[in-house]
Amino acid sequence: QVQLVESGGGSAQAGGSLRLSCAASGRTFSLVRMGWFRQAPGKEREFVARISWSGDTTYYAGSVKDRFAISRDKAKNTVYLQMNSLKPEDAAVYYCAAGRDKVRLTFDSWGQGTQVSVSS
Repeated sequence: QVQLVESGGGSAQAGGSLRLSCAASGRTFSLVRMGWFRQAPGKEREFVARISWSGDTTYYAGSVKDRFAISRDKAKNTVYLQMNSLKPEDAAVYYCAAGRDKVRLTFDSWGQGTQVSVSS
C-alpha cells in the first residue's frame, strides 16, 4: 500500500497559478504511475493528469491541456501539478492518486484531497 499526502492547495484569482504537491510513502518501490483527479461540489470526480515513472509519459484532460503541467521527482517520491491560467471552473478538491499495476491503467491509492479555490 502507498500513502499519499497532498499539499499546496489554496486560493487564487482567475488567471493566476498554484502548484500542488503529493508526497508518497510506504511501498513506493512498486509505483508505476501517479496522477491527479478533482471533484467539484455536485459533480463526479474527473481525471486531470497522469504521469508514468518509467518513460516519463504524461497525459492530460482536454480541459486542462496547455494550462496544467504534471511532473515528478523520483528521488523524493513526489508528484507535482503546476496549474496556470486558472479558471473558476478549476475550483475543486484535488486528489493525488497512485497506481502499481504494470499492465492495467489503474489507480489504487488515493490522498485525502486538497482544496483549490478560484475567485473571479
